[in-house]
Amino acid sequence: MLAIRLPKEIEHRLAELAEKTGRTKTFYAREAILKHLDEMEEKYLAIDRLEKVGNHWTLNEPEKDADLESK
Repeated sequence: MLAIRLPKEIEHRLAELAEKTGRTKTFYAREAILKHLDEMEEKYLAIDRLEKVGNHWTLNEPEKDADLESK
């Protein structure tokens, strides 16, 4: 179960959309989450990795390890 608080304007728009189309607000909230979850995972997991201390490589380091340097 998920409960979210939305700004009143967004709640109103969602309620109107649901009323006009005969679907539920939950249907549209679920659709929005499913449509954008991949993008949000990519963005926020990338930010999380950058913020955590750990191994970081420059663009040249993978080439050195793979012996792909230009000669």
